[in-house]
Amino acid sequence: MTKSRVAVARKVALQVLGEVRRRDARARDVLRTSKRMEALEQRERAQVTRLVMSVVGSRGMLDKVIDGHIKARSSVEPQVRDALRIASYELLCMSTPASVAVSQGVELVRGIRPRAAGMANAVLRRTAEDDALKRRTALERVRSGNANAFDLELVSGYPAWLLELIRTDRGDEACLRFALSALEPAPVYVAPNLNKSDGETTFERLSRAGLEPVVMEDGESAMLAAPAGLHTTGLVQGVDVIPADLSAQRVARLVIPEQGGRLLEVGQGRGTKSLLMQNVARRRDIMLNITGVDVEAFKTQVAQKRMERAGLSSAVRCVTYDACALDQSSAAEVLGTHEPFDAVFVDAPCSGVGTLRRHPEIAWALTKNDVESLHELQLSMLRAASTWVKPGGMLSYATCSVLKRENEEVVDDFLQNDQGVAFERAAQAMQTMPKQAGPDGHFCQCLRRAG
Repeated sequence: MTKSRVAVARKVALQVLGEVRRRDARARDVLRTSKRMEALEQRERAQVTRLVMSVVGSRGMLDKVIDGHIKARSSVEPQVRDALRIASYELLCMSTPASVAVSQGVELVRGIRPRAAGMANAVLRRTAEDDALKRRTALERVRSGNANAFDLELVSGYPAWLLELIRTDRGDEACLRFALSALEPAPVYVAPNLNKSDGETTFERLSRAGLEPVVMEDGESAMLAAPAGLHTTGLVQGVDVIPADLSAQRVARLVIPEQGGRLLEVGQGRGTKSLLMQNVARRRDIMLNITGVDVEAFKTQVAQKRMERAGLSSAVRCVTYDACALDQSSAAEVLGTHEPFDAVFVDAPCSGVGTLRRHPEIAWALTKNDVESLHELQLSMLRAASTWVKPGGMLSYATCSVLKRENEEVVDDFLQNDQGVAFERAAQAMQTMPKQAGPDGHFCQCLRRAG
């Protein structure tokens, strides 16, 4: 084979994948902080992002394909496997000509381990000849609605067991849409921080930065058609804009009390929902005071600093506490009050299955036991948090999952226990599913406490 020069985007993708693997880090975080990414042109940054996020999210499927053509699987060193994954993904899931994907993959491997170039050539040629055809056939079955779980795995890159569970929970059509959503990266949505500037001005700043904002129908957020340079603008760091999926923004609109007042946010994380809820309050011209709780101190610190930069430190208080202990006497001292809240919002830790395009590490790390363990944690948090809802107040429960075990079944189990008997379902509820060129999968159910 004639040697060819490896495209810089593939080299950078290989380097980023290696860093993700060695640090056991989130792909999105490594991409965001990579100095190598900053030196690339916008088109190259987009290509690196697509390769890294997709390879991480489909690594289990790619390894099955690769290992099907290797006798001594354990002898493939990790960096060589990273290179084979990149080339295999291009062969299976992108429009890269097979000759280019094979040639570039071989040269990536040659740069790591020259003696492995022959093996790489053989593996990638077999993948191009055999597996690419299998995937095209599987994709035809998926689009015609006649696919099984293994077809869905080959098309989406997600594990067959997870796809089968989603099919059971949400039905055939929703599962097919879920699988097809993996074919393209998730859109990047942002909301303006209305405490600092109006939406029109913020969208103009995004446009001047070359991010090509497409304002959504509600006029409250925008999709960035060219998002690769967002984090170099300083707008995110200065909390002038809030990156947030449209479904997450919808949750924020559902959970705040109609007349404003005091809200306890359980599972505040880095404070994104706090910012979104304050946006909603500003649009509705109501006062909203939020006390946010998270079990991890570093997240509390990040959230508090974001509130300060956002100009919201007087309206949002961030504290560190175990949400499962909110029903204990020590909670009042940490929260700084003995009085119940007008609304309590439980943004529960979850599998994140509804956000796999943004958090691809989840797909092949999650197990059925994890889902069951999360159910118990989510239920415990909801029970403890419910003790802080005043009579007539609202308790809301949300996740970024599409699995019933984390969503409807948590709410059902809560309503059947001692704490839940005082509550009933309110009209505010949602379950979205990921879709191509659209938002992620989120769940929210609001409950009203008897007056």
